[in-house]
Amino acid sequence: MVNTCRVEFVIEPFSDGQPGAHVLAGISAIEAQGLMVAMGPFGSVVEGPTEAVSDAISSMVKSAMADGANRVLVEVTTAP
Repeated sequence: MVNTCRVEFVIEPFSDGQPGAHVLAGISAIEAQGLMVAMGPFGSVVEGPTEAVSDAISSMVKSAMADGANRVLVEVTTAP
């Protein structure tokens, strides 16, 4: 049984310069669950206990979509 996972995600559309409100809303939803997000230039990563990360990703998708995202890509793998 896998107890930890790594999730790479992209929230679109992209905005030049600064992350758009839809990206910040999604990341805030994850951080509100007590998890740390590592932001990259084209995507972000969160790692943690599988159940907590799963719940946080659900909140992220809902928040990002409610704030204007038109696409959310998510890849889940076991944590190294």
